[in-house]
Amino acid sequence: MPVPEPVAFTIFGIDIMWYAVLITSGMIIATVICCVRAPKHDLTSDQIINFVIICIPAAIIGARLYYVVFNWEFYASDIKKILNIRGGGLAIHGGLIFAFVAVCILCAVWKLRPLNVLDLAAPCIAIAQAIGRWGNYFNSEAHGGPTDLPWAITVNGQSVHPTFLYESIWCFLLFFFLLWFAGKPRPQGRILGAYVIAYAVIRFVLEFLRYDYERGILWVFSTSQWISLILLPIGIWLLARRAKAGKKPVSVEPAGAGEAVEKE
Repeated sequence: MPVPEPVAFTIFGIDIMWYAVLITSGMIIATVICCVRAPKHDLTSDQIINFVIICIPAAIIGARLYYVVFNWEFYASDIKKILNIRGGGLAIHGGLIFAFVAVCILCAVWKLRPLNVLDLAAPCIAIAQAIGRWGNYFNSEAHGGPTDLPWAITVNGQSVHPTFLYESIWCFLLFFFLLWFAGKPRPQGRILGAYVIAYAVIRFVLEFLRYDYERGILWVFSTSQWISLILLPIGIWLLARRAKAGKKPVSVEPAGAGEAVEKE
């Protein structure tokens, strides 16, 4: 792959970066898909927009804080750099954690079922990740170590693994799998569990190819690998848990405008 140009276009002398364009596009597409699929989870598009207005800013803040914490030596000399996210520096784990907390709080306030909302969101998060990961390509970041494979990318004159591409392909496939998996009534939390397992596995594996060790290594694993090891049993529990006694799985088929029925 050729060396990428990070600037997508310029408006009134302001460079608009591909990083921002791709992440924003992923968020918009994910939001549209959530709105379309909302009735299958007994939710409305208005409710989804309300979640998005709060959860996306929370995710961006979380992603940035996570990145800054694990790269503090770079920011310690000039704290103003923390606010400059145009050049990259968003960590997906931080974004997911903050978004998850925001969803749980909002569900408690609005008296909604968090697992139902997160089941709806899981495929949408996967497609947003698949698109947004290409922002790393244009920023020449989140790449792997040296390789002579024909699909290698060039970073600082060296051919390296395009780990962003591997994760992007995995997330695209995960998106379609989760849509298929959500096609039948299942106990709440299982779609989320499938997402958590799939992402924990691919992230754990890809970390062995990553080359930016300054993100932190504890014993033999990176910080992201330890997080994946924590997430994996949580995902397995969500996938394997039984529906509560006397409670039927939520149907994915709308009974009418904004309504949903329950089936065995």
